[in-house]
Amino acid sequence: MKRIFYLLVVALVLIQCKEQKASPKIVETGLIVDSAMVVSARQEASVIGISILKKGGNAFDAMVATDLALVVSFPFAGNIGGGGFMVYREKEGKVGTFDYREKAPLAASRDMYLDKNGNVIPGKSTLGAMAIGVPGTVAGLFKIHEKFGTLPFSELIQPAIDLAKNGVVVTKRQAASLNKYRKWFEEANDRIIFLDKEWKEGDTIKYPKLAATYERIRDNGRDEFYKGETAKILVDYVQKLGGIITKEDLEIYQAIERDPIVFNYKNARIISMSPPASGGVCLAQILKSIESYNIGQYEHNSEKYIQLITEAERRSYADRAYFLGDPDFSNIPISDLISSRYNNERMKKFSWDKATKSSDVSHGNIEIIESDQTTHYSIIDQFGNAIAVTNTLNGAYGSKVYVEEGGFFLNNEMDDLSAKPGEPNMFGLIGAEANAIEPEKRMLSSMTPTIVEQNGKLKMVLGSPGGATIITSVLQNILNVIEYDMGMQEAVSAKRFHHQWMPDGIKFEPTFDTIVFSKLRKKGYKIDQSNSRILGKVDAILVLPNGKLEGGADPRGDDKAVGF
Repeated sequence: MKRIFYLLVVALVLIQCKEQKASPKIVETGLIVDSAMVVSARQEASVIGISILKKGGNAFDAMVATDLALVVSFPFAGNIGGGGFMVYREKEGKVGTFDYREKAPLAASRDMYLDKNGNVIPGKSTLGAMAIGVPGTVAGLFKIHEKFGTLPFSELIQPAIDLAKNGVVVTKRQAASLNKYRKWFEEANDRIIFLDKEWKEGDTIKYPKLAATYERIRDNGRDEFYKGETAKILVDYVQKLGGIITKEDLEIYQAIERDPIVFNYKNARIISMSPPASGGVCLAQILKSIESYNIGQYEHNSEKYIQLITEAERRSYADRAYFLGDPDFSNIPISDLISSRYNNERMKKFSWDKATKSSDVSHGNIEIIESDQTTHYSIIDQFGNAIAVTNTLNGAYGSKVYVEEGGFFLNNEMDDLSAKPGEPNMFGLIGAEANAIEPEKRMLSSMTPTIVEQNGKLKMVLGSPGGATIITSVLQNILNVIEYDMGMQEAVSAKRFHHQWMPDGIKFEPTFDTIVFSKLRKKGYKIDQSNSRILGKVDAILVLPNGKLEGGADPRGDDKAVGF
């Protein structure tokens, strides 16, 4: 009798397992709207951006309002004390970019972060006043508005002023973040409002000093930040803390337009940011490297999928370290780097049977002729214009220097220049002579704001924060949609992995399916789950076949898609 009962239990378990395997996959769908959408790191900012579109403003107007609102609602990375990049596509298909990346101050020098023995001084390029680059965000916003804006700047900044005065409700993630960085806030500043209490979910933070700064910018324009009272407040505080930024540094700063990186991957046309952002070049290299392999034949996140992408990333990041920097200071062979011929040649030593060692991978053989944490938001408006914007303070809360009288954090972007060529920065990225410190040089970045077209029509707008992981996060989301036919929210929510040449290990998110790890280890791949963390926070918009828009707001943060 016991034997019969046992057999019945086993049969029942097997039937249940079979039924579970046969269950249909639950597909996650994001917000779907008819006409326009903003996806950003905080709901407050997305709502403000959409409110501008509802007034009849365009994507560029909404960008200004969204950006300024993120400074209030997401001080972790939203900024006027940092910089960034914007890639755009106008409704008729014209594309371009704006570069308002920070610059090294005039007093910066090649060895400014080295001790008398030539060794990098820990923390000097990441924490405190010496880590700060000349901010570019305000210059970028005004330059973009001057070219494309349709509503008065005063109307675009007012919602952020109101938000700063009324206050922002602290989320659970934000409370944890503010409390985590308390000791660094104390180390970098005389005083800072974030030290007033131990923060908890549901608290409200008001920013009266930031509101006053915004009102001065509203009334006096771009010059308020670079020549006016705000400039004086910024310079006086930085110099009081021992920094080297001067009034002249601010006065001579200019945001500029650059040609985007444009390339094809199968039937898609991809438009991304050019140097000093490394994202567009690296993205092109990785996609060109895998294009001939028809990666879509392999199961998503399977052994061969991970292996192929890892090997392409390994080679691309090695090239990034050697060739890329500020194009105003270095001759960068972009057309060679993103060519199919070059990247196919780089992949010839790849074997399905064994991992390539990063120590065996150098930069490719290209002749150079002498002279030798972040936030992203995506917007599509009701007119068909699209923009991808990635802004940054670099590390969390940047240098941790908070200009109390101005109400904003300042960046620590000097760490993105090579303190010592060949030595890694805070993200483990290695730079060479092309990214060595020089006055007025824009530091190399991993930011990858990107727009994708298919069949001549807008397909996707996306980007991500995440330091070195930005490029690989954007890459995997493009593949998720183009190769695996995922919707936008499904693509954004999917688990991710990352490889950046050095250090030689594949970083996996903590919830990644580990079933493939043993097979990869047998081939010599190093699996890195130490200090496992999320990889990127992609905010993206997909144009569906019926013309509607689907938002992908990354569940790894407090990100939110809003539209109509």
